[in-house]
Amino acid sequence: MVVWEIVALACGALSIAVAGYLYKWVLSQPNEGEAMVEYSKEVQEGAAAYLKRLFEALGALAVVIAIVILVTLGWKTALAYLIGSFSSAAAGYAGMYVATRANARVAWAARSGLKKAFPVGFYAGGVMGLSVVGFALLGMTIIYMIFHDPNIVLGFSFGASSLALLAKAGGGIYTKTADIGADLVGKVEFDLAEDDPRNPAVVADNVGDNVGDVAGMGADIFDSYVASVVAVMILGAALHSENEAYVIFPLLLSAAGILASLLGMLFVRVGETNDPGRALNTGTVATTIIFGLLTLGVVLVLDLPMGVFWATIAGLLAGIVIGFTSDYYTDIDQSSVQNTAKSAETGPAIVILEGFSYGLLSIVPSIIGIVVAMIAAWFLAKQFNVEGTYGVSVAAVGMLAITGMIVSSDAYGPIVDNAKGCAEYAHESEDVIRVCDRLDAAGNTAKAITKGFAIGAAALTVLALFAAYAETVQIDTLDLREPGTVAGLFLGAMMPPLFSALTILSVGRNAFLMVEEIRRQFREIPGLLEGKVRPDSKSCVDIAARGALKELILPAVLSFLVPVAVGLLLGKHALGGFLAGSIVTGIIFALFMANAGGLWDNAKKFIEDGALGGKGSEAHKAAVVGDTVGDPFKDTAGPSLNTLITVMSLSATVFGPLIAKFALFGL
Repeated sequence: MVVWEIVALACGALSIAVAGYLYKWVLSQPNEGEAMVEYSKEVQEGAAAYLKRLFEALGALAVVIAIVILVTLGWKTALAYLIGSFSSAAAGYAGMYVATRANARVAWAARSGLKKAFPVGFYAGGVMGLSVVGFALLGMTIIYMIFHDPNIVLGFSFGASSLALLAKAGGGIYTKTADIGADLVGKVEFDLAEDDPRNPAVVADNVGDNVGDVAGMGADIFDSYVASVVAVMILGAALHSENEAYVIFPLLLSAAGILASLLGMLFVRVGETNDPGRALNTGTVATTIIFGLLTLGVVLVLDLPMGVFWATIAGLLAGIVIGFTSDYYTDIDQSSVQNTAKSAETGPAIVILEGFSYGLLSIVPSIIGIVVAMIAAWFLAKQFNVEGTYGVSVAAVGMLAITGMIVSSDAYGPIVDNAKGCAEYAHESEDVIRVCDRLDAAGNTAKAITKGFAIGAAALTVLALFAAYAETVQIDTLDLREPGTVAGLFLGAMMPPLFSALTILSVGRNAFLMVEEIRRQFREIPGLLEGKVRPDSKSCVDIAARGALKELILPAVLSFLVPVAVGLLLGKHALGGFLAGSIVTGIIFALFMANAGGLWDNAKKFIEDGALGGKGSEAHKAAVVGDTVGDPFKDTAGPSLNTLITVMSLSATVFGPLIAKFALFGL
């Protein structure tokens, strides 16, 4: 099996090498607009300052947790934990570094048309996508090659998840603080455009796009990607100990996914008259087909039963269904978005009710897709004498294996969004703004698809982690007649709503400070509204950064401590119920909030494109209010929930042996 470990190692290294090549290519592109460079520099400085603060806080927390792991579980797991934390941070930082430097280059390329600008934005996003999968696969493979124990690799996953939750929640609080403040004052009160440079919060808003949708989402997907692979490795070792191929298989699936993503990127091409969104979707479809063929080759080479191949394909297809369900309910051309926009003519109340209802409806096909994938993977595996739980776990890896392509498309979104801000700031022509708008529209759809994809992948991943937890603490069944199990079920079901409330309230408190600061500047800085002087953007950046770091402490601490506390107080069966409850409500809340928020956002954009009176109309103001409600739904609470349930599942699995041994009551 050493040969195949080396193959996985080589694919991880290749991914990082190609990310490095794309990084150099993007930074070699022309960047000659003085005003664009100035604006981009402000975004770079704001993003770097926030990440510096975040990583200092995360570094201190990682050391504390590593010490706890060292004392309770040993130095090997503690070392793997630190490597996982570092790898996740490195991938996120690399992606954000190039994203904040690509924005002005995309805007400058837009002067030459769509065909020139699109690859700059996409390949800049590719740095993030390929860094995520490269660092993840490299880290997991090295640790397994050294220790040959999947439970040590579990420490790597726990480290990645710890950072991911804080990065995603903190980035979400940051970006929505700025976005809400900029919209409520700039758009509603002063009728300013989306990225009007007179708005003091515009720079903070663009910084937030990078720390939330690039660094934060990258850490989030990194977390799910690693957790799914580790869960399969643990189950492979426990259920099929006689054949190491079952442990190596998920590493080789990840390697196949990297190769498929690299080849799929070659299909992402756009001409002057083409739709950028269609180009991104073509790349995703091509990647999917190539991955399916490579997976068949991996199964045949390892001489594994065909059941694992079909389980992988079931997960892959479920990911596509969930992603395109998000697309259907959030795409600007769909009836759900346009009906919500139409309701804005009656005021903000009906807008909120419409978006809320469509968000709930969007849960149905996604949940059905998850259920079908889970049942199909279980029975397809069983048909070929493979344990059903292993089949379900492999389905999660199948869904996440093409992460390189998915995250590349996702990171493209905030990059081209920032590019429009650069163009607005430089007072570029309407033709240039129109090119940036076309790029941005595709980016919004790509982000919505990625959020749905990430949530669906998290659903199958936590099911795999649940199975790994059950194996770790030796639970065969959970009895709903037992009070401990039912108590755990309710406590677990409570956690996602609690986490959502805490993060949305955090955004509200921070946004209040932001709104007051923007109003103060318009009131007290002479000539600001007339564009004669520049706003004090740094004060808005500082409000967003300080508030985000302060507000994420309580939600993060609860996510780590509550599952361990439940296990130690009530026992392993109660903790099993806790995980089950958190999975159900976590997935439902995450899907609902991500899709409803995306729908409200595009309903606003539909009006801004000229429908129903266009910008500045009463319908537009009502839609902005709906978008303001949706912002923390789709960019703070919603996408953070899949990380939350992964972190809680990993906490339970990592500390499972201690919980089984030292629980006070054992209900």
